[in-house]
Amino acid sequence: MIRLTKVELRRLTARRLTLIGVAGLFLITALLLVATWFDARPLSAAEQQQAERQFQLAHKDWVDHAAENRAQCEEDWKAQPDPKPTVDDMCSYPEPKLEDYGKPPTVFAQIMPDLLQGSSYFLAFAAFLIGASFVGAEFSSGAIGNWLTFEPRRLRVYGSKLLAAATGFVPIAAVVLAIVLLGTFLIVDHLGDTASTTTKTWGDLSAIGGRAVVTTALAAALGCIVGLLLRHTAAAIGVVMGYLVLAEGVFAAFLQKAQPWLVKINFDAFVRHDAQYYVTECKTGNDGSYICDYVQKTLSFEHGAWYLATLAVVMVLLGGWVFHRRDVN
Repeated sequence: MIRLTKVELRRLTARRLTLIGVAGLFLITALLLVATWFDARPLSAAEQQQAERQFQLAHKDWVDHAAENRAQCEEDWKAQPDPKPTVDDMCSYPEPKLEDYGKPPTVFAQIMPDLLQGSSYFLAFAAFLIGASFVGAEFSSGAIGNWLTFEPRRLRVYGSKLLAAATGFVPIAAVVLAIVLLGTFLIVDHLGDTASTTTKTWGDLSAIGGRAVVTTALAAALGCIVGLLLRHTAAAIGVVMGYLVLAEGVFAAFLQKAQPWLVKINFDAFVRHDAQYYVTECKTGNDGSYICDYVQKTLSFEHGAWYLATLAVVMVLLGGWVFHRRDVN
């Protein structure tokens, strides 16, 4: 099994699509860092002066009219029917502060989790694409039949292909995420704020990166399975794109309470250690009005981990059963 996996790893790394895909990953990583550099740049001197002028105007208006505006707001609050917010919530007029005007500094600890999560998306997509092509191309060309004459034990062949795809993407994902993490730190350290970065911050970011490596390996293995089931790379990509559009887009928008059973939110919950989503909850008020509000829900890390683990086990078993039973021709 180990020798077969080594052979499959060599075949995987020798494929042209693998080399193009890995090169594309590093290109996207470079573009991501360039975009981060542009976003982290502070305001120019002219823009800072404009922000200060806006602050001065707002502060003067607050000094001249704050009391008047609050008195008028309190009168409006008294005339509103119940239920209504408290008077302090409705009529709060805090003093303007200079730091609220202009562009705030980019904080490394705030932007890095989102960047790692975004990186996990394109890593998983690339791993799935290359994994599906890795197996699908063998069925399209008929090479899988020749390979089985050399090693007729199908489940060993099946397992070696999944292991090769999964383990082959572990170092690639680790390097890409390390470049994103360290590159962003150097950029923000020069242009923004890294003072709030603590040992706990680095630990949390490393954990997100580690889970992103796991999802990349899982996506590569699932790509192999889908490529095996459909026997064509284009068909595998079409199924995934159809799922993203129909299930994650249309279906999730109409049946919001079914979101905990979709792949993306569970993917996010696993990578980010909990994920938030919104559902619409409607009720009839005391005055007979029908009120709808967006309510934030949390999907736990445990739910996401069990969901992805169950999905992986079911797909591995299904792929193994089909490959063992079905004619490769």
